[in-house]
Amino acid sequence: MSCPWPRTVVLPHPGKRIFDLVGTAAGAILLSPVLLVIAVAIKINSPGPVLYRSRRVGEGGRVFAFLKFRSMVRNAEMLRDELLHLNEVDGPVFKIARDPRITRVGAILRRSSLDELPQLWNVWRGDMSLVGPRPPIPEEVARYSAEQRRRLSVRPGLTCLWQVSGRSHVGFDEWMRLDLAYIDRRSLRLDLSILLRTIPRS
Repeated sequence: MSCPWPRTVVLPHPGKRIFDLVGTAAGAILLSPVLLVIAVAIKINSPGPVLYRSRRVGEGGRVFAFLKFRSMVRNAEMLRDELLHLNEVDGPVFKIARDPRITRVGAILRRSSLDELPQLWNVWRGDMSLVGPRPPIPEEVARYSAEQRRRLSVRPGLTCLWQVSGRSHVGFDEWMRLDLAYIDRRSLRLDLSILLRTIPRS
């Protein structure tokens, strides 16, 4: 499935895909006990599936199924419109610090970013990279400026400059600037630096 946005793609460093595959395989093996414990905790805490799937826009405007551990109640998407007036982020992004849809286990997963671990499968499949701009939802991309759509020229990532530079405390325009700066400066050395800075924040 694809989106009606320009399919400009920036060619990656030739070693980036190998870096992604090796890192993903090592992470999946080391974290397998943690993944199992999280899955059991989610099932005990709240009815519904363990994984949450959403449509995200990736490289070249291609839409893919984005995976996370479910951190909200089962009907969270249906409740979103009722909470739009509580949005705390500028730009086309929707975020609430104390989102009432988040479960008890989900709150822990979000604080530690453990809800993002299933995206290792997205990296393995080639939908994402270990490092790159976070994948947006189609509704956000529809409101991007022409320059902001340049974020879609590379594979989205598990972590990025935005996440290690303040995350939710960074405004939308600064978030976009950081992502575009990453695209212009990207290298395996920068990827490794961002990954190492991400670990203490998880």
